[in-house]
Amino acid sequence: MAWGQLALMTTASVASLRPSPSMAVYGIAAVFLYLLPAVVFLLPTSLVAAELASGWDGGVYKWVSEGLSKPLGFLAVWCQFAMTIFYYPTLLAYVASTLAYVFDEKLADSGLFTAVVIMVLYWVGVLVSSRGVKTVASLSSLGLVLGTLIPGVVLIVLGVLFLGQGNASAAPMDSHHLLPPWTGIASLVLIVNNFLSYMGMEMNAVHVNELRDPPRQYPKAIFLAMGMVLLIFILPALAISWVMPAKQLSLTAGVMQAFSSFFRHFHVHWLTPIFGIMLVLASLGGMLTWLAGPSKGLLMIARQDGYLPPFLQKVNQRGVQQNILVSQGVLTTVIALLYAFVPNVSSSYWMLSVITTQVYMIVYLLVFVAAVRLRTTRPDHPRGYRAPMLKTLCGVGLVASLLAMAIGFIPSSQFGGGNTAVYVLVVAGGLVLLGLLVPYLFLRFRKPDWVDPASHSLDEVS
Repeated sequence: MAWGQLALMTTASVASLRPSPSMAVYGIAAVFLYLLPAVVFLLPTSLVAAELASGWDGGVYKWVSEGLSKPLGFLAVWCQFAMTIFYYPTLLAYVASTLAYVFDEKLADSGLFTAVVIMVLYWVGVLVSSRGVKTVASLSSLGLVLGTLIPGVVLIVLGVLFLGQGNASAAPMDSHHLLPPWTGIASLVLIVNNFLSYMGMEMNAVHVNELRDPPRQYPKAIFLAMGMVLLIFILPALAISWVMPAKQLSLTAGVMQAFSSFFRHFHVHWLTPIFGIMLVLASLGGMLTWLAGPSKGLLMIARQDGYLPPFLQKVNQRGVQQNILVSQGVLTTVIALLYAFVPNVSSSYWMLSVITTQVYMIVYLLVFVAAVRLRTTRPDHPRGYRAPMLKTLCGVGLVASLLAMAIGFIPSSQFGGGNTAVYVLVVAGGLVLLGLLVPYLFLRFRKPDWVDPASHSLDEVS
């Protein structure tokens, strides 16, 4: 594999227009808010994962199991799966707000409409996945072009033309606003969303051994991917901030708000629903890709080492883990109802985004610690790639991840003036319940007959 191909694959798995509105509220300071987590989180996770993937097959479960213990390995793979329970409602809330601009813009602020769309689209996704559709990968790749690259470029071009006509930017663009205004620690809360934006870079580290010269080519691929990801994140966010005042910006519908405003300004408003459909197709393609991936990994580990009861290990005639998807769907449906009862759709979106980040951060904390321990205890184990200054990278990533988790408990201004205690309770409850308590109970009540005798242990096949 050419290192340029790996860079494009990595970009496709991470880049999206979905987080742009949450950073657009900061105007030009969005550049700083994207660059900081890229340096302290994106870079460490990418390089550390590359070393682990080039030495141990099996993903986060194998890495953490070898470096720490099998129960902690299960915790890592569980959190990688559990975060999707909160990820799908946020992704589909964005889809709902985008669809509103296809039918009626007022629906973008309707919690009931958002909840219905989340439930319907998730269960349609389960139905499609359970039939073993083989076009998911191609749909995802097509979605990158149709729903991310083309709309992103159009958004930037429209923004430049808008400013070129002499129109004033809705957000200040001078040097005095390069950093976000300091109003206490809450002013940095939105940076947590950028940790979520960068999650998933480690997925493509498994391809490191396919490069002709991993030690030289992998860093090239990562730095190119980082550059492309940052451009896709930063430039559309700036374009949105030029046309949409921060106080009017919705975290879920912000991209479509910007398109609608630009298209109205240039008298081509008929393009709004077309771009809405393009964005929806991209998001649905991404959802289908994520729907089968983490749950399939969890199924494999559960069967080999007996971490889940037989009911959750069952598959349909096409080999799809239907019972896991259905159980996940029940929880997703319950969470979707939050949109119907919380007055501000953006508040629900933000809370679920933070919970997603909190749960996934557990995976990275375990991976960073495991990487240091494996380098210390097994320095001679064959690795196709060795990350430079691994202990420093892991230390920076560990501290950044812990700070991101801590800051996530502080409500941002986008919480809409909601009750702080409720916010903290929801975030902490989601983290503890699904991120820690459920995997503990599976381990606590695990039984020997949960192991599938037809499966081989990872230790035997690696």
